[in-house]
Amino acid sequence: MTMSAAARDAVLRVGEVTAVEGRQIYILVDKKKNLSHMFLDGDVITNIAVNSYVAIRKGFLSIIGRVEGERIEEDFRRGVDDEREPTDRNKRILTVALTGYVDERGRFSGGTRELPLIGNEAFLLTREQLSRVHDLVRDGEMSISIATLYGDDLDVRLPVDGLFNSHIAIFGNTGSGKSNTLAFLYQELVKALVSRNQTEYEAHTRFLLFDFNGEYTKESCIWAAKHVYNLSTRNDAGDKIPMDSNGLLDVEVLAILADATEKTQKPFLVRALRLLATLNAAQDGDPGAYFRNMLRQRARAVLQMTDKLRAALLVDYFRQILPALLVNGEEVEIDSDIEWHNTSDQYRLKAGSVYLQGNLDAVGQTRLYQHIANAQFGADMMSDIISALYLQIVSDVLNNRAQNEHIAPMINRLIRKRHDIEKLFDVTGEHDFWASNFVVINLDEVNLDMRKTVPLLLSKKLYAEHKETGPDSTLTIIIDEAHNILSTESFREAESWKDYRLETFEEIIKEGRKFGVFVTIASQRPNDISPTITSQAHNYFIHRLINEKDLQTIASAVSYIDRVTEESIPTLPTGTCIFSGVASAMPLKLNVKALTDHQRPESTTRSFSAIIPALPPG
Repeated sequence: MTMSAAARDAVLRVGEVTAVEGRQIYILVDKKKNLSHMFLDGDVITNIAVNSYVAIRKGFLSIIGRVEGERIEEDFRRGVDDEREPTDRNKRILTVALTGYVDERGRFSGGTRELPLIGNEAFLLTREQLSRVHDLVRDGEMSISIATLYGDDLDVRLPVDGLFNSHIAIFGNTGSGKSNTLAFLYQELVKALVSRNQTEYEAHTRFLLFDFNGEYTKESCIWAAKHVYNLSTRNDAGDKIPMDSNGLLDVEVLAILADATEKTQKPFLVRALRLLATLNAAQDGDPGAYFRNMLRQRARAVLQMTDKLRAALLVDYFRQILPALLVNGEEVEIDSDIEWHNTSDQYRLKAGSVYLQGNLDAVGQTRLYQHIANAQFGADMMSDIISALYLQIVSDVLNNRAQNEHIAPMINRLIRKRHDIEKLFDVTGEHDFWASNFVVINLDEVNLDMRKTVPLLLSKKLYAEHKETGPDSTLTIIIDEAHNILSTESFREAESWKDYRLETFEEIIKEGRKFGVFVTIASQRPNDISPTITSQAHNYFIHRLINEKDLQTIASAVSYIDRVTEESIPTLPTGTCIFSGVASAMPLKLNVKALTDHQRPESTTRSFSAIIPALPPG
């Protein structure tokens, strides 16, 4: 027998409004509604409690609120001697915050349309109403489902538009379930887009995931058709990131690889790349011959200098450019046949004491000048770049255009990274970076310097390229363990370089959305990440966080979260998170479903009992 509407209301009624203070509502609970559970249509339903939802009826409008707290007030009446006597110590008052309303058409909207009146009745939400309140998807919109409502098996749908066309932050301590959330989100997004139109999906969307610990590399994780670059600076067995033949000749790329400062070192790089372009475009079609002619011109000027310190410095630069000098099968220094004469302030040949200043014939007899004939150019791009840098600094010092102490550290950094660059990048131009439209960069075997450099270089390069592609495509940059590259607390690098790195990602996250570039970050230490980046996210999945500074960061960055929800973060179970942001009218506590073993990222906590099996009895 179906229960009548009046009977259902009698069961679901909680109490009535006794006070209205802005968005804070106080409800006096009926005396018979203090049990923890009730029966409705043969089902056991949970009675009102903190974090429960209530519907306050005001005419045809249902105003939805969430219980933030409760208290008991003593109720008194006057006795015969005019003394107050307690009559009921169980006068239960609920404190309710308004979250939205259900309009006449039965649709839930966030925000406040009207305030309730004192005396309005409050009711528990039925399962149908609860589903409507937590349904974030409009009719016809694409959606995914990765979670259920906390404490219930009610599926919560998340909108594709409103969530993924925004910046997302996923925070949580190790073991809280954030890697599962990240993988599940993008697995379901890819499924939804492919089922809608796979051809258009592959043509117009790009996903780039930076994986610092190799968690997302197995084939079944996220999407089987993804392409993984397993990079390594430990040996030559790793994959190489394809870059077009002119990729390393871009001033922005070189500036990142060499950690170049903006005001001093980057303008020098511009001049060096201009020189390199001039060499490559030699009119006689022989860049090597042109290069050697330029070396001879600079060598003549250096060997006839009257400044001992600068002359010795520039000779040392030639030592970096020229190959080993062999005399009778033995290696000798290129300046071993000359010496500085302090009285006349010039070089002279050791044999015969022939002075070089103004003596071109004597200059031509030096080992340095003669050895220039062995200089190579055009065989290897990194060698060409380094040669151009040294040739440019020789020219700049000769012309008093640059100071060695400002430029040399940058060149040394690039030389130090040379072998790493050659292990990580393929500049032949034979391959396309986007072998799939979902690319994972595995940085697990990459050293610390290049771990910071590769994500910055690729993000900046792809962001600049994407801005030129037009409005009909999207690029999503996903950074797992984002504190590795977005930290404000790094002390292993120069302050100017750290600022440049953070400013680059801050620009992407602040300006990217208008160009269809979206960023997702996941981290166990939100406090370490730049506040600008943290606060610019639009949607947050917050798993368990215990550190006080991390909790303060969440409190200041996430404006959509209320006090009660915030205070529950340190005690969230594994897999449970607070979802809050522009895609939801109110914070939701969700149980994210666990991926199957073969789909799950490789982030499971190791178990001693699994590693060390017990001996059989006896």
